[in-house]
Amino acid sequence: MPLGDHLEELRRRVILSLLVPVPVFIVCLVFGGRLLTFLTNPATEALREAGQPPRMLATNPFESLGAWIKVAAVVALLVSVPWVVYQLWLFVAPGLHKAEKRFVHLLMPLSAGLTGLAAGFLYYVMLPVSLFFLVTFGAGLVQQRAPGVALPEGVVLPRVEIFRGDPEGAPEGSYWVDERLNELRIMLPGGEVGGLPLRRGGVIAQEYRIGEYVNLVFNLGLVFAIAFQLPVVMMLLNWVGILEPRDVASARRYVVLGCAAAGALLTPQDPISMIALGGALYMLFEFGVVLMRVMPASRVAGEGAAARRHGGGTGDGD
Repeated sequence: MPLGDHLEELRRRVILSLLVPVPVFIVCLVFGGRLLTFLTNPATEALREAGQPPRMLATNPFESLGAWIKVAAVVALLVSVPWVVYQLWLFVAPGLHKAEKRFVHLLMPLSAGLTGLAAGFLYYVMLPVSLFFLVTFGAGLVQQRAPGVALPEGVVLPRVEIFRGDPEGAPEGSYWVDERLNELRIMLPGGEVGGLPLRRGGVIAQEYRIGEYVNLVFNLGLVFAIAFQLPVVMMLLNWVGILEPRDVASARRYVVLGCAAAGALLTPQDPISMIALGGALYMLFEFGVVLMRVMPASRVAGEGAAARRHGGGTGDGD
């Protein structure tokens, strides 16, 4: 194509790639509350298990709105990535050889799968383990216990019922403890229920801002998504002749040290999450070694590589 036609095609692909993210973002705004609830579940569960009120704070009027919009925008971007990548592929593919297309067809699904694995590992393994350790550690770090006193003769202390939820049909003015929410609940006029948070542990209250938590999760998600591309990077280095399977296999002791260092740098520094991430990265390294051995460049390229080596130029881009 002439340069002008290339630019026109690029403009068309950019416009088409934007047709999906905008409506998806609007849909995500509608379900933003549910998405935010899903994202904060690891934190609220960790707080609940540590005997803290499973609540998050907003310290300025715009923090909740900002968190809602940010979650919707990031989810819309993630959902739209396949469509955007497809439009990019339609722009680039006509200039690629058949052998080069085989490499892309292998790398794109592998990279997408590793990114999904990184997100699942972060949400279902790293966040629950790390947050539970940090919340429990913070709640019990500084203890302050009230001295015991003798109960005066004839005094009978009132007894508060404990439930895992709000009892149905509770009369106005009644109160109880919801151990699931760690709250003293009171039936207010009009059938509404109010709550007073109950905390166990020390004097350091475990209360987290919703905006900071959302930023933490997304930053960790980006770091994990990049770190989990290790097998892809190893395959690329092998295909260009920089890395060989025998070289990396003989350097396993240094790889273990590097995985341990990455686990210490990329996590909130609690020992369990450091070990979990370091172990996951080492397993990805071994997976990369296997891929380098079973999928060398010559096998992936097939006949296209041989044709190019002999100057045949049989690809689509010729």
